[in-house]
Amino acid sequence: MNVLVIGGTGVISTEIVNRLNHLNYGVTVFNRGLRKARYDARPEVIKGDKKDAAAFKALLAGRTFDAVIDMISYNPDDAALTLDALSQSGAHFVFTSTVAAYKRPARHVPFRETDELFSDDSVSPYGYHKGRMEAYLRSRMADFPLTIIRPSLTFGLGSKNVGVMRNNYGIVERIRQGKPIVVFGDGTNPWAWTWAGDLAKAYAAVLCRGVCYGQIYHATSDDVHIWDDLYTEFGRRVGASPRLIHISTEMLMAAAPEVFGHVAQEKRYCGVFCNDKIRAAAPEFVCGYRLSDIVDALCTWYEDDAEARVVDPERDALEDALAEGYGRCMHIFGRSSSASS
Repeated sequence: MNVLVIGGTGVISTEIVNRLNHLNYGVTVFNRGLRKARYDARPEVIKGDKKDAAAFKALLAGRTFDAVIDMISYNPDDAALTLDALSQSGAHFVFTSTVAAYKRPARHVPFRETDELFSDDSVSPYGYHKGRMEAYLRSRMADFPLTIIRPSLTFGLGSKNVGVMRNNYGIVERIRQGKPIVVFGDGTNPWAWTWAGDLAKAYAAVLCRGVCYGQIYHATSDDVHIWDDLYTEFGRRVGASPRLIHISTEMLMAAAPEVFGHVAQEKRYCGVFCNDKIRAAAPEFVCGYRLSDIVDALCTWYEDDAEARVVDPERDALEDALAEGYGRCMHIFGRSSSASS
């Protein structure tokens, strides 16, 4: 099978390329060539910028593929360009959407693929535009073999979105130094984190499988935890108990909306998704990584890669300031700021 991956250097798309290589598929990637990729075997590379529509079409003109995986379409125009450029390729198209497109809070859990998407771009511009992209693609499903995958919060080598503060390796350093960790709400919101290598199995499993044409799938882990557990697992790996402080989402947004917008839009609500549909169509999709495995893999990466062991000084200072403000409040109300919640 010959597969084109549009993107191919991100945390998820790198693992998709590696999965396809593992299956001995012919793999071509289209991207700008600006990021170092961790490929197990080097694919064919078409270097270009999809934002240059004319050049994108010219570079792919006459190319045929069995399947196309588009990782970098974020709105209807992006998706239309992919279909237009490769309309004669005969390919099965797999587009990446997101669970951030769902309207929150959920009326029931776990989420299912038929649940309502966002209707207001002020709530989640990213999710809103992905939802509009899905609506466009559904209108084209009679014209092309199409599949849409909705991942959830996914970690992997190269991740820059770990934790409430998205401070990545900074979590490890704060635990080691005994510094407090900020968590939104009361820390008990349920979530299921996914490992990028597991998610890649879903993309490979649906390719050119007729039963998957015209379908939308979740592809997430079923290993459900609460947000406090993420930090508890880092503490286990570091060998020290994390000092957790819980601050309301509203207060975090008032302090730094540019940092905590993702929490207000999505994370403060339940993040558990039903995967029955994709497992019925593609039993190969099995998430082998539990939360403890994910944290172990991330910490091993931090230990092995000096570039990953970077603490963002601005995020670290913000967390210090939030913890200090929390401590003052606890003092006013007669509670110890060393309390874990």
